[in-house]
Amino acid sequence: MIDLSQLGEGITSQVYEDLEAVAESAARLILQRATEAITEHGAFYIVLAGGTSPRLAYRLLVDVKTDWSRWHIYFGDERCLPRDDSERNSVMAQRAWLDHVAIPQSQIHPIPAELGAEKGAAAYSLVVEKALSLDRTFDMVLLGMGEDGHTASLFPGHQHDAGELVHAVHHAPKPPADRISLSRASLRATRQLLLLVTGSSKQEALARWAAGDSLPVAAIVPDCGVDLLLDTGAVGI
Repeated sequence: MIDLSQLGEGITSQVYEDLEAVAESAARLILQRATEAITEHGAFYIVLAGGTSPRLAYRLLVDVKTDWSRWHIYFGDERCLPRDDSERNSVMAQRAWLDHVAIPQSQIHPIPAELGAEKGAAAYSLVVEKALSLDRTFDMVLLGMGEDGHTASLFPGHQHDAGELVHAVHHAPKPPADRISLSRASLRATRQLLLLVTGSSKQEALARWAAGDSLPVAAIVPDCGVDLLLDTGAVGI
């Protein structure tokens, strides 16, 4: 079993029986944060992730009671594929959740990855800059972790300009090679960061993180800390 206390300061972890339980907890925390943010400042700004656990959480959000007109949706990363490609994170989120609720289309901000990595990153930088203007932050960022310790599309060994809000990603180790990702600085600009890690295939990367390896996921620890939700498979129970 992996010693989660070795992940570092600011990491609060909770282990659940399976990925369905992780998704249920994630959906509950998303709704809770949305309610708080809408009460505090009249809007909820969330950055979405791709992956199986987030998709299950999104499906659970379809039937919740909330003021959808106050929600603003952004994405942590995207594959450079056609706009309607089923492998895109935005398409997954639309089919699982967004197409079924009354969030105004003008408040849903997919990454224009169909333009290519460079042009799409430049265009989305303007969107993120506007969202983070006037010293605000996102209300929640949702992330996952890959088997190699990557998060969003920030991969081990890749170097990017630290001053960027959005990165053009080339030579990703899994297809497609070209992607777009929010930068570490943008992902850290949040009031709550929710990290979902499920499945036994994540054990090795989680153990490396606990051992102090310099993985991309380990660098995304904002001032608010990280709420880490795992299943028993990921921690080796």
